Amino acid sequence: MSRRVFVTGATGYMGSSLIPLLLQRGHQVLALARERSKHKLPPGCQPIIADALNGETFAHTAEGADTFVHLVGVSHPSPSKAREFVNVDLRAANESIRVAHNAAVPHFVFLSVAHPAPVMKAYVDVRVKCEAAIEQAGLNASILRPWYVLGPGHLWPYALLPFYKMAEFVPGMRDGATRLGLVTIHQMTAAFLFAVENPAFGRRVWEPKEIRQFR
Repeated sequence: MSRRVFVTGATGYMGSSLIPLLLQRGHQVLALARERSKHKLPPGCQPIIADALNGETFAHTAEGADTFVHLVGVSHPSPSKAREFVNVDLRAANESIRVAHNAAVPHFVFLSVAHPAPVMKAYVDVRVKCEAAIEQAGLNASILRPWYVLGPGHLWPYALLPFYKMAEFVPGMRDGATRLGLVTIHQMTAAFLFAVENPAFGRRVWEPKEIRQFR
């Protein structure tokens, strides 16, 4: 069934990989981007030129969407970007949640992060607050919680794969290695596609272990 999918963060690392896949599957994609970034949008989607930090600029265009996919986030997260996580990630998520709720969008898909975690506490804290806002709004939601997504420009953690394999066999380390496991961009886009085409009723959470089942 073809769906009308509204996507924020459309020109980012995840959005630029997901949107072509949605289009190939016959879905209509409304892609939010800033004026200076619209040239990066994949061909075939409907550009929505607006400000992700101001829901009033895109509220009317979200009406009638079957699914709202929120992908906005600070690029290359690091502990030094704690203020940006609040000013960008949290603010954009709250605006999207409000817009989706007011427009009665049936399904909200959110890119979160695996938690709890011993590092990146500011980033994790903001994503946890976003998840709480989704629940408070009463949205039907699919929440994907990767820890790190391997792909073009995000390859250095491949060096950690042997450590992960070893940790999975050590009882005291197994839980953390599983909860904070690495996933690929292909697994993520496949998981997002499944979430879009199989809407959640209530709240569905995808941890790295579940995401790695996709190919």
